Amino acid sequence: MSTKELTWSMILDMIEWRKRIHVSRKVKKGVHPLIKGVVWEFLLGCFDPNSTFEERSQLRERRREQYGTWKAECQKMVPVIGSGKFVMAPIISDDRRPIEDSSTDSNLQDKNGVMSTLLRDSSLDHGGHVNNAVSEKKLIQWKLTLHQIGLDVVRTDRALVFYESETNQAKLWDVLAVYAWVDNDIGYVQGMSDICSPMVILLENEADAFWCFERAMRRLVRGNGRLYDGGGSL
Repeated sequence: MSTKELTWSMILDMIEWRKRIHVSRKVKKGVHPLIKGVVWEFLLGCFDPNSTFEERSQLRERRREQYGTWKAECQKMVPVIGSGKFVMAPIISDDRRPIEDSSTDSNLQDKNGVMSTLLRDSSLDHGGHVNNAVSEKKLIQWKLTLHQIGLDVVRTDRALVFYESETNQAKLWDVLAVYAWVDNDIGYVQGMSDICSPMVILLENEADAFWCFERAMRRLVRGNGRLYDGGGSL
């Protein structure tokens, strides 16, 4: 099934999912705020309910490392990723020409010190260049999407104090940008920021929020199919 264009049923599923999240926020005598994030991880299937604390810790660490690798790859292509800022203007034109913008300054560095490790199926060679036509198409499409993600981020949950911080807005943008790169079939469509926002708010670690969001998208769009095999069990 092609997922580049969401069907009406998928869009309705996303709306229903968002309603459920809002309902959960309004429950006064529900889950304690300190463990809401963990509860959502279990509800979305991030962990086996029968797993031990040690097993979950090991899996969480592997997922965080994998997300760090993907984010570092994205940052090598668009340095503003991971900088605490985000873009709302196009960084590339429709005819594939770069658009100069201070937010994509090549001098920006990853403040977390994450090494830019490339994936086996990376669109870049070791010199940081696109290595084939298919990957170039993916790269162009992804870059054309980034500013749209930014425009949606500033409209997402605007009434919440959490998003008065540009750093928190950038965290949401980073998660969606990385997801759009990794899952080329879906990429990004309007409305995904509303699904991702609660994960970013409830889970302090950005990588944990990403994997929670990935599980949500897996259920909503991919019919529980795995996005990433990679020989592992993420």
